[in-house]
Amino acid sequence: MLTLFAREGWGSTLVEAQLDWYGLDYRREEVGDLFASAEARENLSRVNPLAQVPTLVLPGGEIMTESAAITLYLADLTGRTDLVPGPREPERPAFLRWLVFLVANIYPTFTYADDPTRFVASREASAEFRAAVDQYARRLWTVVDKAASAQPWFLGQRFSAIDLYIAVMTRWRPGRDWFGTHAGRLHAIALAADQQDRLAEAWRRNFPAGA
Repeated sequence: MLTLFAREGWGSTLVEAQLDWYGLDYRREEVGDLFASAEARENLSRVNPLAQVPTLVLPGGEIMTESAAITLYLADLTGRTDLVPGPREPERPAFLRWLVFLVANIYPTFTYADDPTRFVASREASAEFRAAVDQYARRLWTVVDKAASAQPWFLGQRFSAIDLYIAVMTRWRPGRDWFGTHAGRLHAIALAADQQDRLAEAWRRNFPAGA
């Protein structure tokens, strides 16, 4: 059985939703607040030295981290192409480009700005650092919004893991209201992904209060 180390509403949601989508059997191992609890960090670091989620333990004990890698692995594991376009599908290049864009460019803005004191000791400087990173993230989101087809999904007519990422990440800073005003295509995709029946339980578990 797969084991997912997870925390409600955090980056593990990206993988948890895919596990639900595929109907895979897995165990969810709840972790504490990795920012506030040294014990939580120490416990998870025994499995993942960076003490980050998502962390996925495979049935043979192998450890997988990095949500994009897990996304591609789960598609290979199931032999399905409903979340990851197959090698010969025309949407494949765009899918790979924007999946990596999200995890290499936008996701790190949360890593740095969620708790900027890890990188900038001064309280005043860390507040300025967070504001600058958040502003940069908003600029990156406008780039993604311009690339979105939104007819009705990011890649066009076919749903993919990109839409799942958008549904999760638009719930984080700057929040759905900002996307509704400044990134309308992504906002529409997120709202549509919220209504996917196969994801309903993952959304309920991770975002019980809604967007």
